[in-house]
Amino acid sequence: MFNQFFYELKAKGVPVNPKSFLLLQKALSLGAIRSLDDLYTCARAILVKSEKHFDAYDEVFADYFERETAPPDRAELADLAEDMIEEWLKDPADVAAALHFEMPAADRLSRDELIKLFMKRLQEQDERHDGGDYWIGTKGASFLGSLGANPGALRVGKSSGRRTSIASARERRYKSYSVDAPLTLSQVGEALKRLRRMIPAGPRDALNIEKTIYETMRSGGEIEIVYDRRLLDRLKVALLIDNGGTSMDAYVNTVQVLFSYAHAQFKELNTYYFHNCIYGEVWEDAERTHKPVSLAELIGKAPQTRLFIVGDASMAVGELDASLSILARTFPHAAWLNPVPRDFWFMTETIERVREILPMFELTLDGLDRAVKHLMMKR
Repeated sequence: MFNQFFYELKAKGVPVNPKSFLLLQKALSLGAIRSLDDLYTCARAILVKSEKHFDAYDEVFADYFERETAPPDRAELADLAEDMIEEWLKDPADVAAALHFEMPAADRLSRDELIKLFMKRLQEQDERHDGGDYWIGTKGASFLGSLGANPGALRVGKSSGRRTSIASARERRYKSYSVDAPLTLSQVGEALKRLRRMIPAGPRDALNIEKTIYETMRSGGEIEIVYDRRLLDRLKVALLIDNGGTSMDAYVNTVQVLFSYAHAQFKELNTYYFHNCIYGEVWEDAERTHKPVSLAELIGKAPQTRLFIVGDASMAVGELDASLSILARTFPHAAWLNPVPRDFWFMTETIERVREILPMFELTLDGLDRAVKHLMMKR
C-alpha cells in the first residue's frame, strides 16, 4: 500500500528506507491509522528522520494524496454507479434511508432503476456539493459521495477521510528547515551536525590506559593496546565574514552563533571581518575600525587551518584583489559560503570570478554539509 508514495519521497531526496516503510505498513494493518490526518502524522514520524526533510515530505504528501482523493468526474461516476448495487445488497435499509425512500418502495427497485436514480440525482445537481445529506458530493452525510462522515456510505471517489492534513502540508510550515533554504538561527542545531564532522581523522597515538586494560582482560590476558587521538588534533578554524553591506545583515548573526556554538569542536577559532573582498587586511572587531590583522599575519597560520569565508561575493570587478589567490594558495582547506542562491550566481560576474579562485558553496544546510566534506578531504 502507498508504494508510489514511498518512491516519490525517495525521488524528492527524503532518505526513506524499506525497514521504515514496512513499519508503516504494520501500523496500517494494526488499525493504528484511521484517517488521512493520522497517516500524515504517523508516516512522517516513521519515515522521516530529520526535520530538514519535513518540507520535502509535505510537498510529496500534498501532491500524492491530492491526486488520490480528487473528486471523480462524471465519467467515473457513471462507472462507479454499478458499485451501488453491491452496497444495496449488503444493507438495503441503509441505502433506502440515505435515498429518502420507504423500505418497501426501495425494496421493489430493480438494479437498473437504482442506477437511474443515482444518475438522475447527479443530473439534478448543477454544482459541486460539499456537506449535507442529499446531493451526491463530498464530505457530507449523504450515502452517495466521498470523503464523508457517513460510516456506511458508498464511496464515490478513491479515498475517504478529511483533507485537513493536505491543507496543512500545503502550508509548508517547515520550509525554513529544508536543506536548500537559507541558513537561519532556527537551523543552528542541524547545522552543528555538519560542523561536528570537522574533527580530523588523524593518527591514534595517545595511549588509553583504561581501554587497554579492558581489552586485555577480554582477550584472556593477551595484551591489547588501545590508542586514542590526542585532543591537540582538534582543528584550527579561521572564519572570515563579510559584514559590510545590507545584503549580508541577515546572515552575519546566524554565522556567528553557529561557529560560536561549535567552538568546542575546534582547538582554535578565530573570527575576522571584511567588506566585499579581502584586501591587505581584515579586522577582529565587527566595526572594522581598531583591530586590524594584516594579510601576512593571517597567512602565517598553520596550513592545516580550515578557512571559511562567508560573503555574497557581489562587488565591482575592480574590487577583486590578488589577496584571494594568496589565501587559496596558502590554505589548501578553504571554502567560500555564499548566501545568494546558486541559481543566481551566473548573474554576477564577480561571483563567477571568485569561484575560479576558491571552492564556493551555498549558505544552506546542504551547502554547509558539502563544504565541510570538502574541507575534510586530505590534501
